[in-house]
Amino acid sequence: MTSRVLVALRVAAPPERVFEAFTAEIGEWWRPHALFRFTDRADGRLAIDPRPGGRVTERYPDGGEFQVGRIVEWEPPRRVVLTWRADTFPPDVDTSVHVRFEDVGGATRVVVEHFGWDGLPQDHVARHTFPLFQFELRLAEWWQSNLESLAQRDLA
Repeated sequence: MTSRVLVALRVAAPPERVFEAFTAEIGEWWRPHALFRFTDRADGRLAIDPRPGGRVTERYPDGGEFQVGRIVEWEPPRRVVLTWRADTFPPDVDTSVHVRFEDVGGATRVVVEHFGWDGLPQDHVARHTFPLFQFELRLAEWWQSNLESLAQRDLA
């Protein structure tokens, strides 16, 4: 069984709108974190090409970009699955992010599951030598913080 980080948060908007904000507007609400950088460059702006097979990139002020992953499954407004990696990952290693958008009486429960960190050894730079459980707790805190940033947006 693969490792999993699971976080969820209710957002006061319908699933169609929250799905759109999560995917097409991620650069507006996403907050970089020094512990979970994709590259050793300055923080960039996350972007998702919102379509099946679309690229997930971090774009930098100098015009450069790093491809974080690709959209693997695209089911608006219910679900999106994407690959996720840092530039230090071995070529054959990706993690996987599954995001569900569940209607809860006109609002949306956003559920993020991030799988695959056990594919990197504890001494890997992306894990910062943390034991897996401790690393996943920190990663869950970051995902929760980003979902809170999404929920604070005016999605009317």
